[in-house]
Amino acid sequence: MKFDYDIIVIGTGPGGEGAAMKANKEGKKVAVIDEFPEVGGSCTHTGTIPSKALRQVIQSIAESGNRENRTFQNCLSLAGPVVEKQVKLRKSFYTRNFIDVFNGRAKFLDSNTIEIINKGGVSEKLTAGYYVIASGSRPYRPNDVDFLHPRVLDSDTVLKTNLNPRSIIIYGAGVIGCEYASIFRGLQIKVNLINTRDKLLSFLDDEISDALSYHLRETGALIRNNENYTKLEVRDDSVSLYLESNKKITADAILWAQGRTGNSQNMGLEDLGIKTDSRGSILTNQAYQTDVENIYAVGDVTGFPSLASAAYDQGRFAATHIINGKCDFRLVRYIPSGIYTIPEISSIGRSERELTAEKIPYEVGHSFFRHLARAQITGNTTGMLKILFHRDTLEILGIHCFGSNATEIIHIGQAIISQNGDANSLLYFANTTFNYPTMAEAYRVAALNGLNRLK
Repeated sequence: MKFDYDIIVIGTGPGGEGAAMKANKEGKKVAVIDEFPEVGGSCTHTGTIPSKALRQVIQSIAESGNRENRTFQNCLSLAGPVVEKQVKLRKSFYTRNFIDVFNGRAKFLDSNTIEIINKGGVSEKLTAGYYVIASGSRPYRPNDVDFLHPRVLDSDTVLKTNLNPRSIIIYGAGVIGCEYASIFRGLQIKVNLINTRDKLLSFLDDEISDALSYHLRETGALIRNNENYTKLEVRDDSVSLYLESNKKITADAILWAQGRTGNSQNMGLEDLGIKTDSRGSILTNQAYQTDVENIYAVGDVTGFPSLASAAYDQGRFAATHIINGKCDFRLVRYIPSGIYTIPEISSIGRSERELTAEKIPYEVGHSFFRHLARAQITGNTTGMLKILFHRDTLEILGIHCFGSNATEIIHIGQAIISQNGDANSLLYFANTTFNYPTMAEAYRVAALNGLNRLK
């Protein structure tokens, strides 16, 4: 049977882009489908890019101390041009590689045929030998919360709201909740951060989690741990959240940040026998194949690790498997986490809690940013770099950073922790000459601090 395309990719976020470009470079005829009117997926339009651009605008305002006449709406408008630039760039990738782009909702009719329904209700059918689903995810919305009300926001609608709130409730203190708590406090908006767990971001090293909690409280955020809601009451001018502990929290608006759901519904997957979990994540094998061997899935629609960087690699690996029938590549063992609070958090490897549970003899090296010349020069003295290493072999076991540019600084550590044998050693940092003054020097300071603990 002759198909319209060799491979059709559903979604043009990082995962879809990675798959489409890899397949195209290997000489395959490729098409992509996206519900958004422009390419880029949720990453570009409603998630990573606009939220990080907004964060940067607000961080700059906070550092300058000039908050006069700076409203949330004003900051949203300043962040908008970044999205336009990203869309233009990503669109050029498809144009110059002669990849056909279709806009609309995709639904499988069988394992080789797909129907695309556009915004106007017009449909067309396409066929392909293989498919890669990279449809991303969306904010989780419980049924008892009225997300049609303009004062009830999630991580998508908060970027489109017309509100200029003076106070906000953030329900959910995961990565998104903590990032937006920092963003709103940067504009001195009153924040009630409701955490359903006993501490913030419990997957982090305890010391980093504690530092984040301390810093958010220092900026004025009110954190309420171990709380769950019973109901949300919305009015024309405010919202009230009722908690199981009999507390009632009232604010101008609420941001619901309780995780995400895979965009796998109403795509005809059930009829094909493709399985998903309770949050809509598509189940795949190590090669990113679903239960139907010619249909693959990558990126956020498959759940963990839900990182744009990982999604792009997953897309490339899936396309490689389609083309070659095998793929010897896997996601790297150590993927750095990046959390864009103000200041940032990034880590790689294991935490003290994990090493203690595994009974691995480790030691700690610290470098506090307040002691670094570069941090003193820039004024970004909040934070630290922490290196965990094996007491006997000096192998790097984990690196954790809290502070300005943490998501950049972590990559130096990533390069060493990923090495084998003697190349992964605390001595690399202790004996390497770093530019001075730089933030990278924190690695040498932390290494020497750690070696001193062994004496």
